Amino acid sequence: MGWMKIDRFELRHYQLPYSRPVRWFNSNEDAADFIALRLFADGAVGIAESTIKANWCGLSVRAFAALVGDLLVPAFDKIDITDPSAIDAALAVFPSNPIAKGLVQNACAALAANASVQPLWQSLGGKDNVEVSWCVTRQPPEMMAKEAESMVAQYGFRVLKIKGGQGMEVDRTALRMISAAVGKEVELTVDANEAYTMQECPDYLKLLHDEGVVVAEDPYKLTPDKAFSDLLAATPLPILVDSPCISAKQASAFLDAGATAISVKPGRIGIHEAGAIVALAGRHGADICSGMFAESALGTLISLSFSSALPAPFLPAEQTFFMMMREQILDGVVTVENGRVALGSDHNLNDLIDWTRTELI
Repeated sequence: MGWMKIDRFELRHYQLPYSRPVRWFNSNEDAADFIALRLFADGAVGIAESTIKANWCGLSVRAFAALVGDLLVPAFDKIDITDPSAIDAALAVFPSNPIAKGLVQNACAALAANASVQPLWQSLGGKDNVEVSWCVTRQPPEMMAKEAESMVAQYGFRVLKIKGGQGMEVDRTALRMISAAVGKEVELTVDANEAYTMQECPDYLKLLHDEGVVVAEDPYKLTPDKAFSDLLAATPLPILVDSPCISAKQASAFLDAGATAISVKPGRIGIHEAGAIVALAGRHGADICSGMFAESALGTLISLSFSSALPAPFLPAEQTFFMMMREQILDGVVTVENGRVALGSDHNLNDLIDWTRTELI
């Protein structure tokens, strides 16, 4: 592929309603906002999506769009946007904002794939299907159990990610009810979203282990220090590092402190940065899983393209949250069957998206 320069770009906003209210660790909502970036060059189109939540990215929809449109994309004016190192160097000029940078990285990767007439998963060296899990968000325990049972029965998930952090006894009750509903053959992981203190962690990890949980994610506000290393040495189950690990530099610090499992989110930090973390984890012998960023079907297809190229993920990819949404701008392309998503052979997403459901920013 030759040198490629962006001819023009578009940013589009859309909001997708949920089938039920969702309670995150720091917010409650009944719909989600997204921004799609379209890059045009030499007759090819590259498309990527970012989830926009003020509590996650610290920006409103308009502020996020201004950052991408006024600063990040114009920084590519004189570089070859098929060259990942050139892209990273151009973005490095600007501090912080990994989510916005990730959006631009992913759009460039999608553009390169489209120009080479390949689906993104193939361009990244991945497979055409991916095993996935389902995330059960915070609700009363009986409702969590009912949802878990329904989703396993309908879609064949073999792993469920349970959102903990509702208090130890509520978490225990939820785990017992979910386990009873889905059976012991379905594995459970728990993400407490840093709800507990470091002092509470030994008791919490024992609770999770006693209830048959296989992985504990972000049980407290993790930092790569001696206390973290000591906890790893004493814990009865693996600790998955997620929230405090949004760059290769941060991943390196956690891996040096003994981390054995890292969650990478291509929808949050971009394909390039996620790939750098995967390479670091490989050198340290640490496990990797592909974490969700509450993507729509569009963002899911992009993130799962990256997930499909992971050499040996120790958990199924988490990108199934799109199933919580009542509407999509990419309909019928991403479906779950027997706990897997087939990525398909379409290389031109632009023709599969209903852009009339979006608003030009």
